[in-house]
Amino acid sequence: MSKLKEEYTSRIIGELEQKLGTTNKMLVPRLQKVVVNMGFGIVSKDEQKAIVEDLQAITGQKPLLCKAKKSISNFKLREGMVIGAKVTLRGDRMWDFTERLINAALPRIRDFRGVPNRGFDGRGNYTLGLKEHAIFPELVEATGPNCGMDVTFVTSSQDNKAAKELLVALGMPFAGRN
Repeated sequence: MSKLKEEYTSRIIGELEQKLGTTNKMLVPRLQKVVVNMGFGIVSKDEQKAIVEDLQAITGQKPLLCKAKKSISNFKLREGMVIGAKVTLRGDRMWDFTERLINAALPRIRDFRGVPNRGFDGRGNYTLGLKEHAIFPELVEATGPNCGMDVTFVTSSQDNKAAKELLVALGMPFAGRN
């Protein structure tokens, strides 16, 4: 079990219960899943393989390849071409990834001043865009081209306020903390 999950079960649930004014522990927001998405567009098979291997090293789980739904001639895109990859993390892998993202990867971003507050969707989910996937310590040397990724934290909360309280309690460094 990761340290972050232990801390959540032992300390954070009680703190959130007091902050949010809930009397039932089942109403305290929790992290349900983390979805990591990389859209790499039209690349060669070798580059695609390298990117997928990097994503697998980062998440510890085999990615699902995403294919184009329609052909677009102006972009030289054909229906069925692989243009992205995604991974849905739950359980221990989710907690391990979240801990590594917060404690190891985000501090490695150049001129990092915190993650933006505008990534909430109104239903308690937070999406964070990263410009480089090479910030993760698992990648000693990124083999593929440099791609960005989106990391979506899906919580059991129904509003942004409770979801932000959860992420702040887990250690997410928000910019300005407002």
